[in-house]
Amino acid sequence: MQPSIFPRPRSVIETILVLLLLLALLFALYDVLKVFFGVFTFALIFYVSFERTYAWLVRTLNNRRKLAAVIYSLILLLIIALPVVYLVTALGRHAQELVHFVRDVQANGLPPLPENIASLPFVGDFWKELRENPRETITGHEHEVKAVVHHIVTGGAGILAVALQVILGIIISAFLLAAGQKVLDPLKATLQHLLGKRDGLTLLDATAHAIRGVSIGVIGTAFIATVISWIGFMIAGVHFRLLLCALVFFFVLIQIGPLAVWLPLVIWMATQGHAGMTVFLAVYAVFVLVIDAVLKPVLIAKSGGKLPFLVLFLGVIGGVAAWGFTGMFKGAIILAVFYTVFTSWLESKKSRISVDDIT
Repeated sequence: MQPSIFPRPRSVIETILVLLLLLALLFALYDVLKVFFGVFTFALIFYVSFERTYAWLVRTLNNRRKLAAVIYSLILLLIIALPVVYLVTALGRHAQELVHFVRDVQANGLPPLPENIASLPFVGDFWKELRENPRETITGHEHEVKAVVHHIVTGGAGILAVALQVILGIIISAFLLAAGQKVLDPLKATLQHLLGKRDGLTLLDATAHAIRGVSIGVIGTAFIATVISWIGFMIAGVHFRLLLCALVFFFVLIQIGPLAVWLPLVIWMATQGHAGMTVFLAVYAVFVLVIDAVLKPVLIAKSGGKLPFLVLFLGVIGGVAAWGFTGMFKGAIILAVFYTVFTSWLESKKSRISVDDIT
């Protein structure tokens, strides 16, 4: 008796075991790569956002893709790395001053506050109690002090972690851009196999529009906030305007916001006794914050190509609330994919109904 040429069908138990093995493999893969999700997210953002700019640079350099990738990565790294290097060097410089201040406080006690600061409600009384009875005052506010220290430490570590992810994302995006469109061939083939040629390419195009729209909104808002901040610094006669503007651009870019620069500046101006300029800087800081909050979702939604304004707007706001900075892109991509799949399904239903009506 000849053996059958058709393979023996798997039993239910074998199928379940194969699926469990596949799920275990996917879970292990997720566990290995989850550390790099932030880096991959930034790499994808930079790849989609600067693809057209990179193509123009390649044409300018007579199709030398590797040289264009090096120039692209150096320019972006310079923009991103300068504020980070400045922050690290400033922290290192002021750490020694903080050590001297602590030793001076241990030897001579806390210094008195300036008159204009001491006259503020709660601040002057608290500082006076702290000078006279430091141990009892701190004991009554241990929870608040620990919370402030915790936020400072975790906030600084978070900023450095995001900066590192951005830098690695720029480098990876340079490799992806240098490789050209062949990087997307496996993804295109997978989507076309699962959804069909037309729907697969439509879904990929919607994802690219969502990423490009969000990135244009974020980078455009950071640029506009930087220009407006520069004008304010010029009017106030603030020193180190270039570095402060670089910090504003960086903090708006990573979604910390311009308040991280403007609030210390307002406090410093108040300690110098310039009441009028302090009020001006405080009002101007509120103006910059309003621009940052209002302009960003509008630019994102307007840059989304064929995607409706409301789809990207809801994706950005919901994504930020759920996942923070990268959530802007995740939320926009999720809603863009859902909208594309839903409209494609509706079109297929309409075409079927029209065919049935004709027949």
